[in-house]
Amino acid sequence: MASTHLRKSLANVARNSLRNTTQRHNARLTRCMATAATEDPRMESVDDWTQFQLERADYKLLGRFETVAITRPLSDVHYFLVDHFSEYGSTQNRDNTFQPHHTLHRPTAPSQITLSALLAAGAHFGHSKALMNPNFMPYAYGVRAGITVIDLDHTLPLLRRAAKVVRSVAAKDGTVVFVGTRPDLRATVKKAAERMGPQGFHVGEKWLPGTLTNKIQMFGHEVVRNERVTPDLVVFLNPIPNMHAIRECAIEHVPTIGIVDSNVDPRIVMYPIPANDESTKAAELIAGVLSIAGREGVAIRDEEEARKRALFEKRKERLQRQREKEESDIL
Repeated sequence: MASTHLRKSLANVARNSLRNTTQRHNARLTRCMATAATEDPRMESVDDWTQFQLERADYKLLGRFETVAITRPLSDVHYFLVDHFSEYGSTQNRDNTFQPHHTLHRPTAPSQITLSALLAAGAHFGHSKALMNPNFMPYAYGVRAGITVIDLDHTLPLLRRAAKVVRSVAAKDGTVVFVGTRPDLRATVKKAAERMGPQGFHVGEKWLPGTLTNKIQMFGHEVVRNERVTPDLVVFLNPIPNMHAIRECAIEHVPTIGIVDSNVDPRIVMYPIPANDESTKAAELIAGVLSIAGREGVAIRDEEEARKRALFEKRKERLQRQREKEESDIL
């Protein structure tokens, strides 16, 4: 008896399911037939598809509730779509967002450098606590996991001060040498020197001992007499391997700027910049900021020379007119 009742109930369930499926199929078929009877014929060419998209854009964006014929070209509709949706989408693109290569090819101006940029470049990482130089204590923020953390609140103003020094030297027609003797710093010092034009130089391989203290033997009397061999400012991106160059600059009274890490005595250079000297990104950022400052100084010098030249020409013309007037009065 139980099996008989079970068979009857299963048969009723199957019958109801089949009836519901048939009803849904009939309703879908009726709807498709009604739609096919009222819609436009099938699109057969690319022009039909383009016209359909134009009408659809016009219907959605212009607020028209019936299909209209659009006579303007597709490019106008494209620009209209861009203008309409630009206020809702993102305005970021490749030009106004940070890219990994910007520290080398698009450096930040000294007035726009921020703590977040230094932090992103890893300038706050120092060496082990055991290697920290006692004279570096004022620039240390603390210790984390045995690593000294550099206080970027000191780094930022010192970097801006160094940028002002480079700008002033370049504005006075001085020469600046960028020194970075690690393989990963060669492109950085080269780019930095190129931004300053003829007033920028770089050393990427090795600083030859005696370049400043024995320049007569290195370059010869004629070169030393007729050319500027001693630079007006030297920037060191890795000071520790170039201690002999720093020593020569001190002997020749050449001001120096250097990136000093937590294991370096900040007193070895005249204008220290406490930062991670092993980070390529930090070196690119700092060298880029200093080179941009140098380029600004070169522009200031060019403007001053142009102003003096224009003033000289005006004075020359005025004297010429006075001389001609005096000659005419004599005659």
